[in-house]
Amino acid sequence: MSENTENLKDILQGHSKELTKLGSVLAKEQFSYKIEEKTSKKYWQKRIEEFKKYNETGLEYYNQVQSMMNVIDKDKGQLFLLDISKFHQLGIKLIKIMETIEETPSIINSKDKQQSHWSKKIKKDISETSVECLDHEKYMNLSFREFYNSDIKKILE
Repeated sequence: MSENTENLKDILQGHSKELTKLGSVLAKEQFSYKIEEKTSKKYWQKRIEEFKKYNETGLEYYNQVQSMMNVIDKDKGQLFLLDISKFHQLGIKLIKIMETIEETPSIINSKDKQQSHWSKKIKKDISETSVECLDHEKYMNLSFREFYNSDIKKILE
């Protein structure tokens, strides 16, 4: 094995170790994008806090993925950077919606027969944004998995 290939393998193994560490933290933090109709301000404060923590770790994880991709293919790494940016933007959007609900938690109650257009819109927004966040995360994970299997796996073996 050439020295260059060995160096590349060492770099990728370092990234792999870091990804494993961050992946296990994410697994422990597990955030469910499922929307609960809880009308407690405390519930929404905790939910926001949990999501911020999860999102921050997720950003670290995906930045590590992107660094690993850059080592092999800078173009694919740069495209993945755009995905990270979208992940970040979606996270900010979801936090803002949850903060709106936190201010007036009763708007999430579907049993309220006198819901305003505003509260219906907030409920629709949180539902759509949650699905969008989950789908985008799935897409990013699939994208990395494909890259790993096609480009990284053979180098590490």
